[in-house]
Amino acid sequence: MFEAQFKQAALLKQLIDAMKDLVMETTFDCNKGGMQMQAMDSSHVSLCTLQLKAEGFEEYRCDRNVALGISLTNLAKILKCAQNDDSITMKAQDDSDTCTFVFNSAKNDRISEFEFKLMQIDGEQLGVPDTKYDCTVKMSSREFRSIVSDLSSLGDTCELSVSKEGIIFSVKGDMGIATITVKQKQNIDEKEGGGCQIDMAQPVKLQFAFRYLQNFTKATPLADRVVLHLSPDNPLMVDYQMQGVGDVRYFLAPKLDEEGA
Repeated sequence: MFEAQFKQAALLKQLIDAMKDLVMETTFDCNKGGMQMQAMDSSHVSLCTLQLKAEGFEEYRCDRNVALGISLTNLAKILKCAQNDDSITMKAQDDSDTCTFVFNSAKNDRISEFEFKLMQIDGEQLGVPDTKYDCTVKMSSREFRSIVSDLSSLGDTCELSVSKEGIIFSVKGDMGIATITVKQKQNIDEKEGGGCQIDMAQPVKLQFAFRYLQNFTKATPLADRVVLHLSPDNPLMVDYQMQGVGDVRYFLAPKLDEEGA
């Protein structure tokens, strides 16, 4: 028997919104410690991982390991029927081919129940390595979203340059070149922006496709802070830590320097 209760539907809605445009279907691996997921996008350029701790749920029970193959596209449609302050309970019997979602209103005067068909999804666990990165940049997730949104209208490729002074986001397009610099500060306002914190072994300059970064920023409502991990020989890791709940991480392969190709 598997059963997990989200205190508020808003959290599950935000989680699915943060993943569904990259990953259409995936498998949630559930055990006593919580729920995990990892899946690559269809182009195999980016990877999304999710970890939800058992203690982060209102209630959690997992008698034995279970894999829930779920269409995120279809789940998002079902979640539209839930109010943000509803509680959501996921239930699955051992060896069942369905998962039941129960929405209970905050006033406890309405209960909605959906029996959701599970999928058999072929996919191997990639085993994301614990990589040591040359640069780690902590900044407001809202500011990161704003910068990516502003610059993406000017070109397809974002160049990230990290030094002790700060991180520079730049784009080169038909209109010209645009740059936004976020300076390093000891204390940063994670909600409103205002600087970043950098831990680095050496400066890094890498290029990434804006369309993936834009998808990553859909996780902004989940965390006040985002952490960018960069190294020349490794994919970029964009890490959203949900305090006491778990984390959502995205990995993106850098683009080759077109001028040096």
